[in-house]
Amino acid sequence: MAAPTAGARVAPLTWRVGRLVERRTETPTAQTLVLEVPGWPGHLAGQHLDVRLTAEDGYQAARSYSLAGPADGDRIELTVQRVPDGEVSPYLIDTYAVGDPVEVRGPVGGWFVWRPAETAPVLLVGGGSGVVPLMAMVRARRAAGSRAPFRLLYSVRTPVDVFYADELRRRVRDDFGLDVAYVYTREAPEGWRGSPHRIGLADVNTHGWPPDLQPLCYVCGPTGFVETVADLLVGLGHETRRVRTERFGPTG
Repeated sequence: MAAPTAGARVAPLTWRVGRLVERRTETPTAQTLVLEVPGWPGHLAGQHLDVRLTAEDGYQAARSYSLAGPADGDRIELTVQRVPDGEVSPYLIDTYAVGDPVEVRGPVGGWFVWRPAETAPVLLVGGGSGVVPLMAMVRARRAAGSRAPFRLLYSVRTPVDVFYADELRRRVRDDFGLDVAYVYTREAPEGWRGSPHRIGLADVNTHGWPPDLQPLCYVCGPTGFVETVADLLVGLGHETRRVRTERFGPTG
């Protein structure tokens, strides 16, 4: 998922060379790339990094992608969705091969992060590929043995477009304190109650936490989606400072 730049960490950012060691297909248009990056300084769930490609003629293109998992030594994961006519994502999905190098710089971001020391309930609301940094938080929670209760509300076009579908089903069963709910905007699975719709007040109210529990709320997705959900949360009584947002859109 492409992500915007938030505040940088104190440590200076430098370009490092990573190599692809594994890839996993998530949807017909998205793949998870596992990279080994010697000297990677570690990161927090919710942070992102920059990926830079350099052509033979010296032309460079860089894009930002959310980290899809918690810190794991020199190994990092990105989930990349193909952008039509994009300069970077088609290469990463179609051409980039195991063993090939790529330049990365990060981690970036200090506000849209979840730390394992947090004990407050957490509401994660993702739109489309905006689920990527939220999944990093879900995975970090399990890795840290945290007991903080998590709820994920995931808005997606169709069942085929769900990132991490099998893993989420497994985690709902095995990760005590994690609940996952879906909103389908175009096509719902067979037997689904209700009809496809855009996320609304009833969804956030039903699947979120009451404001008096003072949950931390993380919202990530396209700009319009993020603004709608953030407004709904504040309207329901959640403190603005506890509603953290990250948005993405087309890049030039």
